[in-house]
Amino acid sequence: MTPMALEHRLTARLKLRQLKLLVSVGEHQNIMRAAQVLNIAQPAATKIIHDFEAVLGVPLFERSSRGVTTTVFGDVVIEHARKILAQLSHASEEIVSLQEGTSGRITVGAHQVAATTLLPRAILRLGQDRPNVSIRVVEGTIDVLLTQLEIGDLDLVVGRLPERWERDRLTHEVLYYEPLSLVARRDHPLARRAALSLSDLTQESWVLPLKNTWLWRHIEEEFHKDNLEPPGRGVESMSVLANHTLLLESDMIGVMPYNVVETQEGLVRLPYRFRSEPGPLGVSYRNSEGLTPAARLFVKTLKDVGAELVKTPGSQRSTDAAALHAETASLNRLCNRN
Repeated sequence: MTPMALEHRLTARLKLRQLKLLVSVGEHQNIMRAAQVLNIAQPAATKIIHDFEAVLGVPLFERSSRGVTTTVFGDVVIEHARKILAQLSHASEEIVSLQEGTSGRITVGAHQVAATTLLPRAILRLGQDRPNVSIRVVEGTIDVLLTQLEIGDLDLVVGRLPERWERDRLTHEVLYYEPLSLVARRDHPLARRAALSLSDLTQESWVLPLKNTWLWRHIEEEFHKDNLEPPGRGVESMSVLANHTLLLESDMIGVMPYNVVETQEGLVRLPYRFRSEPGPLGVSYRNSEGLTPAARLFVKTLKDVGAELVKTPGSQRSTDAAALHAETASLNRLCNRN
């Protein structure tokens, strides 16, 4: 069967209820559970799946006594089903927004660096101006969040922008630059020092990011510049709450974005300045479709809050705000150029 012939068969027989059922079965790995969630009788759900497989001519699920698992064909169909349903959801939100003013729902992926300062402030500000907008926040690592963004599970991702820019599928906008700080509890012995070098820190116990994350690579690179091995003693954790407690109740040291330190009671910056800067903080979204009015307004709010954070001492690479703005605009054009 040619792709055109299969497309004709799908458009002639495809129903949204089938797509919802396929996505639900893929999530629950169980036809009975998926049918219950959608209020469909199990025999009817089974027939819908069989009919859909007959139209495609390929199996979507493999059955077993424990439930079902998706085949490679099922993975492809479910991914596209999610995108179609997400598009319809966006269309509904846009219609409501146009009819009743800005409202709707935004699902935001939050990288840790944005979850404690930028994102909460932007959410509170948007809530003051547009109380009818509902926001759902999903935290995760940047690679996982961007994957969820691409398949339509998220509307936006806010956090440290990726090292490799996927210009063909996603749009990335720089919001601001924020340096890293070395941190410890307020009465830590190192907090009394006037200055520190990396050689002073090699024997310390650390709260470290997970290996192979951007933050770990940044710390590793900093030590390699002095021909030193990166920290080997400590705990690997991406939990803000756990990290705060570990640092507050021990002599461990850690690394945090500059503005995040302000939110961590009892912690202080140690007298060490990183020589290289991490990538910018920004917002990412799919460029294959337009943002809903609510999402566009939230992006603007993120930019406004980001501009204010840039003015915080230490959170910009230059004291010349005009130069920083020009650099950010230039990088945006470069990263999103077709």
